[in-house]
Amino acid sequence: MGSSIPEIHLSSGQGGRRMPVVGFGTAADPPVGPEVVKKAVLQAIVVGYRHFDTAALYNSERPLGEAIKEAIEKGVIQSREELFITSKLWCSDAHPQTVLPAINKTLQNLGVGYLDLYLIHWPVSSKGIAEYPIKKEDFEAMDFKGVWEAMEETQNQGFTKAIGVSNFSCKKLQTILSTAKITPAVNQVEVNPCWQQKKLRDFCKDHGILVVAYGPLGSVGTFYGTNRVMESGVLKEIAKAKGKSVAQVALRWGYEQGIGIIVKSYNQERMKQNLEIFDWELSEEDANKIGEISQARGCLGMDYTSEYGPYKSIAELWDGEL
Repeated sequence: MGSSIPEIHLSSGQGGRRMPVVGFGTAADPPVGPEVVKKAVLQAIVVGYRHFDTAALYNSERPLGEAIKEAIEKGVIQSREELFITSKLWCSDAHPQTVLPAINKTLQNLGVGYLDLYLIHWPVSSKGIAEYPIKKEDFEAMDFKGVWEAMEETQNQGFTKAIGVSNFSCKKLQTILSTAKITPAVNQVEVNPCWQQKKLRDFCKDHGILVVAYGPLGSVGTFYGTNRVMESGVLKEIAKAKGKSVAQVALRWGYEQGIGIIVKSYNQERMKQNLEIFDWELSEEDANKIGEISQARGCLGMDYTSEYGPYKSIAELWDGEL
């Protein structure tokens, strides 16, 4: 790959896939126009990002695809093979019979022949059209076995090199693992110094599943998020002593935990700073201090609970991992 970002081996997937440890997230909150997304992705490729995270829901697949095409035409990268592209299956398509049509539509939007990683976005299905928030009466329990079999088929047919999940608790992962022929390569979840997910990370490690962190800086946005990471006294103190930004300390912590990290910034200077985390390290004392930060989930997932759906409360959605 054309940058100095370290890569992590995925334990399942075709041909020993390796994923750049830092990925560029394209979910803008509040939403932005396609031209803004395209421009940001082009800048990110120039800066050195090679892993891009999108989803059917984000409306960023098409502009991401256009940016990739332009980057190749301009010679910034030689081919699509230099990139690692992740997309996600939305709840309205999380039914056994709609998974293959959904990934085909994603590939069409992106203008590529395959994905590197395809994830189930949330552990819930819905009726109706792709929308967020989902109408409370449209929630349905996911047929985990049937949907995962269809996900396996996307890999078997070469539409994606690897498959995984997002926002899955230990218990829900166990349900997938109980019938899976292909182990999920990744579980993309909220992880940061203020929500460290030790239990889930240990579970995933034991089963060869790579944890990839979204919200590594707290993701303050319209729908969810917390400023606890960026306002953390502990992180500020370490950052000051190290001559780094709070964001860099939080991202370095994630990297040292052996997980993947999805960063989101459309600001070119911050895009660069978010990659400047590999030539220094946290001391044992720093790591211990971060380990003692009080913990709270930022993305509660309230919008995925419903009196009509499988999860009536956030405790049921996360199986008590709160």
